[in-house]
Amino acid sequence: MTFSFYSQENHGPFELFNLGDFELKNGDKLRGLSLAYATFGTLAPDKSNAILFPTWYGGSSKSLELAFVGKGRALDPDQYFIILVNQIGNGLSSSPSNNAFPFNAASFPQISIADDVRAQHRLITEKFGIEKLALVLGGSMGAQQTYEWTVRFPDFVKRAAPIAGTAKGTAHNRLLVEVFIEAVTSDPAFDEGWYKEGSVHRGLRRLAHLFAAFGYTEQLFNQRGWSGLGFTSADDFIKGALEAYFVPQDPNNLMLMARKWQNADSSLIAGGDLSTAFARIKAKTFVVAIEEDKFFPLKDIAHEQALIPGSELKLISSIWGHLALLGADPQFNLAIDGILKELLASQ
Repeated sequence: MTFSFYSQENHGPFELFNLGDFELKNGDKLRGLSLAYATFGTLAPDKSNAILFPTWYGGSSKSLELAFVGKGRALDPDQYFIILVNQIGNGLSSSPSNNAFPFNAASFPQISIADDVRAQHRLITEKFGIEKLALVLGGSMGAQQTYEWTVRFPDFVKRAAPIAGTAKGTAHNRLLVEVFIEAVTSDPAFDEGWYKEGSVHRGLRRLAHLFAAFGYTEQLFNQRGWSGLGFTSADDFIKGALEAYFVPQDPNNLMLMARKWQNADSSLIAGGDLSTAFARIKAKTFVVAIEEDKFFPLKDIAHEQALIPGSELKLISSIWGHLALLGADPQFNLAIDGILKELLASQ
């Protein structure tokens, strides 16, 4: 199941950039790191039109393309060179499911958001020779990576748009992610990560149900907002949307990304002080929050935004909640495009 899911047919076309053995921030080594990425548009001769967009939890470059990229949209390939990069552990880049024995499955090393961004920096500089990005953006875990870019490589990022995510996890957010982790690892078939392929489907279905309960709003279910997508009931929607999203994926991949999400902390570059870390930011920054978001609530996002010099807080309302990021809400898509076009037009 997992082998066919993480395929060019399902997620391509994507390319691989090989970084060789990669030293991780925790002192471990990831042997033979490969980053999977997809590009759209043409890089300008002066390389001034490059946009970097890292993936969110369980997503791929194809997910980002379908939700955000297109002619006439903010991320228009006719204007920009758009690099959609798959985070480590998502099944396309180096992951527990595809790494060579004996460093695969539960033996895959723990990865941090900082490791992702350091690897992405090498992709941008070594593969494309880019010295400054016109925009770095990302949703959810992509926002965590966006924040890390702004503080780790401040001279590299001209504009930044962290969407529906924070730079440093709150106690409540870490608890929420722990519940997601326990939903999968409590499945007896998980066997501490040494499961048979396809056997952890009960845990993955529980994860899908938790995402439905917290990722969407009660209004979406009460108003049958999913009916326009062809679903006949709430149960049909959860099965067809979120079980279909999670059950084909590799559990170790999902647990690795969940731990990254849970431990994300861009303040570490400044000894744990978020204000000091944010003082490093030189990018024009639009911080985007979804008002109904239960994963990354508005108050938490606004608290961080107030610490970023010269930044602006942009609000979007959607009954699709946090999972409006997936692109099913046309009004959200219009709103986010408007915000990103405004940011891209700024000097």
